[in-house]
Amino acid sequence: MNAATVGCDVIVHGVDCPLVIKGSVKFLRKDDRAHESRFGTPENARGGKIEVRSMSRRAENDAPLPYALVARWHEWLVTQALPLWSERGFDPRRRLYHERLTWSGTAAPLPQLRLMVQARQVAVYCRAGLDGLYDHSAPALDHALLCLDTVERLYRHADGGTGWVFSLAPDGTPASGVRDLYAHAFILFAYAWAYRLTGAPRYRRIARETAEEIWQLFALDEGFRDCVPSTNAVRRQNPHMHLLEACLALFEATEEGFYLDQAERLVTLASCRFMDPRSGAVLEEFDAAWVPLEPAGRNRVEPGHLFEWAWLLGEYRRLAPGTQAEDHLHAMAERLFAFGSTEGCAPDTGLVYDAMTEDGVVSAHSTRIWPQTELLRLLCRRRKEAGEGGEALLSSISELFFARYAPAQLAGGWIDRLDEGLVPMVDHMPASSLYHIYGAAREIVCA
Repeated sequence: MNAATVGCDVIVHGVDCPLVIKGSVKFLRKDDRAHESRFGTPENARGGKIEVRSMSRRAENDAPLPYALVARWHEWLVTQALPLWSERGFDPRRRLYHERLTWSGTAAPLPQLRLMVQARQVAVYCRAGLDGLYDHSAPALDHALLCLDTVERLYRHADGGTGWVFSLAPDGTPASGVRDLYAHAFILFAYAWAYRLTGAPRYRRIARETAEEIWQLFALDEGFRDCVPSTNAVRRQNPHMHLLEACLALFEATEEGFYLDQAERLVTLASCRFMDPRSGAVLEEFDAAWVPLEPAGRNRVEPGHLFEWAWLLGEYRRLAPGTQAEDHLHAMAERLFAFGSTEGCAPDTGLVYDAMTEDGVVSAHSTRIWPQTELLRLLCRRRKEAGEGGEALLSSISELFFARYAPAQLAGGWIDRLDEGLVPMVDHMPASSLYHIYGAAREIVCA
């Protein structure tokens, strides 16, 4: 087999890290793979229909959530939010999703359409199909797959270079040719869910080819650069977190060990570099040597990311059970949750702040919608692992969600950010929030 070997060692110097991994990864070259149809093998094609592969997700010891809580989320998600963004939020002429809507639900024109937003929307609707929220012939699923095919045509190698362009202009030409790791992570994530929904081998192939390009474009001796061309030497944890998320999704979808290997390396990097040893918090920004960007006690921490990392460490443990580091990973996740929930949430409302330091000093008292949903999702997982409990907190945060962020007059829309007095700080609804919202809602509605 014709293969290229690319070193992907995680080498940590002078750090006590129980998860250091060294190795290399073999990549299949593009010409080793057959070009296959959109809907895969004949048994998955069925005249262009999509075979929805739904799964039961309830654990044996998982007591059901209160009916009223589940019913409220189900009604809002299924009859309002998902229809809003698959209908008014989708441009049938361009076969792409709108970046944002006004409060009245009309498209708000923007000079650029980012790859990340398109990928997030595709992933959401593919997941909704898998979760049984749509019939396999639903237009919303057709829109998602049409969008993915359009995105491939317009963003991938659009300027003749390796990888995917960052954004498109209104005429469909590249607006920014920057290669962005964060955006590449999300297009991988979208292909994971599209493949899982349809079984189409082409989606699996493009995902693997994109993964190869990610390592070619962004890989450093340790971790990845944020973008190409680089504008500075700052390293950020956030795109690494979403690359981990994508690798886990692709491993679960394809069972290819390559993706789990990469996930293991990213978890190692997080354990050794991103986590502050004193607080257990994830720091956001570092220099080129992965040294925190600011002096101790002054580094930015986003509580929402603490909850995301705790969730992803749980996903890694679920998909790679019995690893030697399992207890260590569980302890990391517990510290993340403890620090985020005690230091990163408002004592009066329980809402998750936008930012603080590793010493717990709140630096941004505003509250965006996505950290609230990341806390909700994690609370659902913790409840399932315990078998019961957590209902009061889940219910109170849900009440705040519907009262403050998704009021009835927006009919499936949302307010992305509130100030300290819970007054809206924005005048539009960003599509990108749906990815976070659906991640929490499915844990409540589809459990």
